[in-house]
Amino acid sequence: MTTVATRIATWLRSFGGFLSGVVADVRSTLRSWSPPRWCAAVALLIAVVAFLVFVDVPDLEALRTWAEHLGPWFILVFGAAYILFTQFPIPRTLWTVAAGVLFGAWEGIVISLVALTLSAVLSLVIVRALFGEWIRPHLTHPAVFKINAHLERRGWLAIASLRMVAGIPFSILNYVAALTPIPLIQFAAATFIGSIPTTVVGVIFGDALIAGGNPWTILAFIVFGVIGVAGLFLDSRIPTRPPVKRSR
Repeated sequence: MTTVATRIATWLRSFGGFLSGVVADVRSTLRSWSPPRWCAAVALLIAVVAFLVFVDVPDLEALRTWAEHLGPWFILVFGAAYILFTQFPIPRTLWTVAAGVLFGAWEGIVISLVALTLSAVLSLVIVRALFGEWIRPHLTHPAVFKINAHLERRGWLAIASLRMVAGIPFSILNYVAALTPIPLIQFAAATFIGSIPTTVVGVIFGDALIAGGNPWTILAFIVFGVIGVAGLFLDSRIPTRPPVKRSR
């Protein structure tokens, strides 16, 4: 027990050093910014805040109105709105349930899975483009090196398992994953596969709202959450192969 406590204390001290290095790098980077870059950053921040404050997430009635006016094009508009709004910390469940109400079970499932995968990939690409080069040197720190090496080699299982836990915010997981070395293809595939259970439940629940509620939906969310946690436990127990050294 003492050994475990000592290891935890050592890691916490190391992680504190990691955070101190990141904060110091942030300060240094901000001080080196030119006035035009500061103006661009402030303008971007204002635009994001204004979007979150003044742009409301369309409700179901608004979406039905769009569907009536746009006809077959509504699928593309709905998918684009799904991708746009889920870039921010807005629960994707609202869009998943709406897909079931508006498109029915099978079509709603396909639309939701495609849209959420594209949304996750877009978030990953944007965050890496903005912060990837800056955060990459810090990932060699002893406090996070093993974690990031693990995610690079077998991050798909962790991501897929976390996607099954309905309580984990969709966008936040995208942001965090973007700052790790997990390959884009692995991330996209893990997001698509891991999101199938909760997406199916959400869409079927939305479809069932037309004919009446389904009390088994909550139980299904709990079951898939347990499966996701079990996947994380399995991921922690299965040994990973050391990275292969490439001959020059």
